[in-house]
Amino acid sequence: MMKSRYLAALAAAWAVSVLQAQGPVGMFEGHGDVGVVLHPGSAAFDAATNTYTLTGSGDNMWAAEDDFQFVWKKVDAGWTGLTADVSIVTPIGEPHRKAALMIRRTLDKNSEYVDAVIHGSGMTALQSRDEKGSTTREIISAATGPTRLSLVKSGDYVYTMVAGPGEELHLSGGSFKFATNEPFYVGLGACAHNKDATVQVTFSNVRLGMGFVGGGNRNGNTYSTVETIPVSSTDQRQAVYVGPSRLESPMWAKDGKSLLLTNEGQLARLPITPKFDATPVRVDTGSLHEIGHHTAISPDGAMLGFTDETGGKTAIYTVPIAGGTPKVITDHAVSWFQAWSPDGKTVLYCGTRNGKAQILTMPSGGGAETALGTANNNNDSPEYSPDGKFIYFNSDRTGLMQIWRMTADGKDETQITADDFSNWFPHVSPDGTQVAYMSYDKGVTGHPNDADIHVRSMVLSTKAVKVIANFTGGPGSFHSAAWSPDSKSLALVSYLLVR
Repeated sequence: MMKSRYLAALAAAWAVSVLQAQGPVGMFEGHGDVGVVLHPGSAAFDAATNTYTLTGSGDNMWAAEDDFQFVWKKVDAGWTGLTADVSIVTPIGEPHRKAALMIRRTLDKNSEYVDAVIHGSGMTALQSRDEKGSTTREIISAATGPTRLSLVKSGDYVYTMVAGPGEELHLSGGSFKFATNEPFYVGLGACAHNKDATVQVTFSNVRLGMGFVGGGNRNGNTYSTVETIPVSSTDQRQAVYVGPSRLESPMWAKDGKSLLLTNEGQLARLPITPKFDATPVRVDTGSLHEIGHHTAISPDGAMLGFTDETGGKTAIYTVPIAGGTPKVITDHAVSWFQAWSPDGKTVLYCGTRNGKAQILTMPSGGGAETALGTANNNNDSPEYSPDGKFIYFNSDRTGLMQIWRMTADGKDETQITADDFSNWFPHVSPDGTQVAYMSYDKGVTGHPNDADIHVRSMVLSTKAVKVIANFTGGPGSFHSAAWSPDSKSLALVSYLLVR
């Protein structure tokens, strides 16, 4: 009898995971607790101040768990955004107590969703669960503690805008795909990140349907987000920088304190600061101003190699890492710089020879070129393994672009990947254990810009492959050696077309 009463009391204390919908609140159709909560939440609207006050409990809004108070409105594909001034009223509590602007497929606790969240610590992120029951991934914003938040839809992609006091809304970086071909829920959420506690959050000046039109630049409304991501977890990407230009080919400096990349045809350095508040600083390359994504840092960290097309002339140059007068290495035919050998004595590049993209080498100071590998197919994007014994590259000799490997002298060509993706730009980790590469979906021809991209990584000893990140990108997203010096993180650039 005692046991029965205990079980009954426990069942009454813990809400079931099926949301018990309650009545409308302001412009929203209903509210209730999603998931399992110990303390029932509440929602109220003050029309005089246009403020929604939510009280929420719940253990988490992360991984495969959703426990929070949610007010919602059902919308269709015509929805463009949700914006609000946000304040976490509860002054103390879990650092990861959350206030959220959210879209989700259903009201089930394991539903697909995308949300913009402000944590009690001030951390701000765009989060997504792209399949029902799967884990949550997030892009952490460089902005901390904003007071105004916006969740915006552009086509099938959703992104976040933020603003502090006195600021205009600006992009926080990155985006997630969320198909909007059927009705879904949009609304506000509050989670205590502690099943034994509650958090109170206010949302004022709430607007539905507030989109964003970006400023013009030579690429139209293209915004670039430079991101870093740890390969061990892959669920948290850090937005290092976001700006209205097409940044390309991020590569880690040898000291791990900055990224080198190209910015609108010029080389630039992006310091990685604790607050992620730096902007790209131009690296002097004299009169050269048409530098693409074919770039690499020498093994000793002293030089940059790159291809430039200023004046219609395609040539390979080197320049000191701090900038200076470029030195031409070759202007033979069409040549695209790719990588240095580990000892710095040789450079790898690609050139169109006899109508095919071929892999070539020459001394790093200039000299005669040597062709490597089979010549009757398109071979591209070569890079040495850290020990210098192998060259990894991509080739379409099987009909679909795949990752291959050959010895440094161009022999023993071996296929590394064999799947239904089109795989490009292999990069071997500095410790030699993994190869990361960029994949397009089957049916994509070449390596176009602004496509659905997957960065994946293969453990070379087991051939096990996992997805590191999914995003909108192109060849400049992941062309250069993107590993951090400690082999723990990758750098990439995602793009957002703001319409």
